[in-house]
Amino acid sequence: MMMNQKVASIDLGTNTCLLLVKQGETIWHDESNVVRLGQGVDQSKMLHADAIERTWKCLQKYAEIIKQFGMSPDEVIAVGTAQARDAVNAAEFFSRIKNELGFQFRVLSGDEEANSTFVGAALPGMNTDRMVVMDIGGGSTEIVQASGGKSLNIGAVRMTERYLKSDPVTDDEFWKCEAAIDEALSEMKPLIQSASKDFVAVAGTAVTLAMIQLGLKEFDRTKIDGFEITRGDAHRIVEELKWRSVAERNAMPGMEPKRADVILAGALIFWRAMEVLGFKKVVISTRGLRYGVLKTLLNR
Repeated sequence: MMMNQKVASIDLGTNTCLLLVKQGETIWHDESNVVRLGQGVDQSKMLHADAIERTWKCLQKYAEIIKQFGMSPDEVIAVGTAQARDAVNAAEFFSRIKNELGFQFRVLSGDEEANSTFVGAALPGMNTDRMVVMDIGGGSTEIVQASGGKSLNIGAVRMTERYLKSDPVTDDEFWKCEAAIDEALSEMKPLIQSASKDFVAVAGTAVTLAMIQLGLKEFDRTKIDGFEITRGDAHRIVEELKWRSVAERNAMPGMEPKRADVILAGALIFWRAMEVLGFKKVVISTRGLRYGVLKTLLNR
């Protein structure tokens, strides 16, 4: 691949669909849309018809954007994650996408997702040897360092659908969700030496929490990249989200409306990861999987 060539990636997750077009270090286009492809997948193991329709419309739009940049959809590195691993009709959906839109999706394993997220998360100047990267997705959470990591089956959509069913949530729902998250995170404790590592968080939950903490009404990469959230701040945000209804969360500065119903579960994973793994702060990066797959998959 020549350095001056435009490249593009699509990260289709359980909750969001992201498109990145870049050329060297120049970002031409970076867009995220909530499509909730993982709607109900945890229970039914099937992609819901409404979720397929939302995702299809988003990918149609992305196909037009790709063509405007002089590229073909089949040149895009397109990857699916947790919902694609879990849903029995995902292969059929991706076949239709390939035939009608031209995007050729590859379903990443949990290990591949974790590795590509780690590679993509680093901001300029970061030492990857010191990094522990967390990507809280809709269906899974990846926690990975240079020596490896794991994909855990805890995600903002999955945990909301399993536990946080009331609006606002009840104490019992909240405590059961917290206990399940802590149990999953405990797998990582023997692998992480927090005293010598920098904790970096990527993806929509982390970015949304940074926007809430900063009071940003609109996304601003320059203010979010490198922003630090302390463990105390994370706990405070969780408590603030807990007592609010979805409608009340929607009114908070920095809240993406389509994320308001699952942000509490995402924030709970974010805070409990700091508590269980022993980190006092998290550095936020707006990069992640869509950047990493361009490095790990493009030249295969």
